[in-house]
Amino acid sequence: MSAPVGVARELAASLLAPAAAEVDATGVLPRGLLDALAAAGLYGVIGPAEAGGLDADEATFAAVVEEIAAGDLATAFVWLQHHGAVGRLAAAGSGPGLLADLCGGRVRAGIALQAATRPDAAPVTAREDGGDLVLDGAVPWVTGWGLVDLLLVAARDGDDVVFVLVDAVEGPTLAVEPQSLVAVQASATVELRLGGHRVPADRLLGRAPLAEVRAGDPAGLRLNGSLSLGLVARCARLVGPSPLDDDLAAARSRLDAAGPEELPDARAGAAALAHRAAGALVVATGSGAVRTGSVAERTAREALFLLVFGSRPAIRASLLTRLGAAG
Repeated sequence: MSAPVGVARELAASLLAPAAAEVDATGVLPRGLLDALAAAGLYGVIGPAEAGGLDADEATFAAVVEEIAAGDLATAFVWLQHHGAVGRLAAAGSGPGLLADLCGGRVRAGIALQAATRPDAAPVTAREDGGDLVLDGAVPWVTGWGLVDLLLVAARDGDDVVFVLVDAVEGPTLAVEPQSLVAVQASATVELRLGGHRVPADRLLGRAPLAEVRAGDPAGLRLNGSLSLGLVARCARLVGPSPLDDDLAAARSRLDAAGPEELPDARAGAAALAHRAAGALVVATGSGAVRTGSVAERTAREALFLLVFGSRPAIRASLLTRLGAAG
């Protein structure tokens, strides 16, 4: 087991899992949990070594995500979003001081990407005005509000997508509306609304043709699958030795081996397995599983959440087939 994965497993077992019931009950994610991940270097898992990051490969990153999700999904959800900004800033080759702060967790980031890239979403738009970028539009799902300092926002500029760093601060041109969720309420997920929001031009991290961004989207599905695998791992450990262990290994191998064409179905398989594993944990736990606050009850709600989190039409179609409800 590589060092970051071992560190993540230890933190998940000793800190995140014991706190998970209270995090879920209060709907509040203590900063101390995120501080512990930062102190362990896990805010820079994929960051370059010269910026203080661990420069981990995708397989290691995926394994770290899985371990943190096994401990507490709300923490994993907030922490995972941060790495979108780390990766984008590192690729841009600018802001070395900011990149070092992101890798060290001294500055923390979230993402607001889907409204500019999904075919079924009304896009956030960007236009240039007097040396600034002006952003307009709404993003329905933005995680970590109040826990992050910056947001990586994707916006449409004609046929291009631009990636911009925005301060996560409410004001006359930036507003948020809290979302009430069936699970991971402590993730502080909001709808973000931008109306004539001005951002200095030096916050632009890059641009790419919309067609290129959409074509590359399936390749980014692998990591979100590790959230589902983390739930399966939690269930397998609590249930004890069972066929779930082999099912988990098979789902992980399938995600690792999948190319862009196969990833949506592999992602669907991981989410369906998490749903089934949560059901198994409920049955193994017995009547105590229907008590509010039990691990089984929370895990079942989280598995429901993961059936639709980060979904795509192809993932949805595959899940409906697996669940026996395809048209």
